[in-house]
Amino acid sequence: MLVSPDPAVRDDHAYTALARWTDEGYLDEVLVDIGDTSATRFTHPDIQARSFAALVLARVLDRVRAVPQVVAEETTDRWYGAFAAWFPAEVDTRGWDDTLGWLHAVAHGADAAAAFASVLPWRGSALLDLCARRMTATAAHHYYVQLEDARLARALTTILFAPCLSVDEATGWLDTVAHAFAGAEPGPVPPWAFNTFATLQSLHMHLARGLAGRDTPHHAEAVATRVVAILRGPFPWLL
Repeated sequence: MLVSPDPAVRDDHAYTALARWTDEGYLDEVLVDIGDTSATRFTHPDIQARSFAALVLARVLDRVRAVPQVVAEETTDRWYGAFAAWFPAEVDTRGWDDTLGWLHAVAHGADAAAAFASVLPWRGSALLDLCARRMTATAAHHYYVQLEDARLARALTTILFAPCLSVDEATGWLDTVAHAFAGAEPGPVPPWAFNTFATLQSLHMHLARGLAGRDTPHHAEAVATRVVAILRGPFPWLL
């Protein structure tokens, strides 16, 4: 049901039920099986299967954060490997399809990245770079029109709470973004550049305001300063 092309079957019934049962602990004995199945679906031929694999994995990881003993650390790290291979490489980044319903590979992937940061905090620097490579991926041709930029910004902000991040690690992922714009020439803004600008603007707001219940992350000021430096490219009128 979680790979069904029918959004009512996939989203309204299968995912809704799985999310509730996972949160309430009814699926603790099969969490590893659910996570393993999700990890294998990152290579599934259908976009809805790949995208919902990330969303399901995010819910599984939320449960692991609440009850760490239900899944071994090496298992979670194995899931991370499958996710890391998929997230920046996905080319179908539609948020919505009139037939398939919500797809949201970017948003679902962002949710999974944030969830991984909560259980594998030492992966923080790598997760930040995954998000940078996702937003700057030139192979994706869809604009972020379904608030994907906000979901990425929330994920980036969440990852920045990782206590083990140095200031260099907290800002270093922006090198990937800066390199993407190196040698840029005047002309129409391609989707990846539009998406990156939108995400950076959203991130700056998240860093300024913080997340509900968590305030602002470590090194927020340093990250925001670097973000503004990049945004001065398209917006030279900024102070």
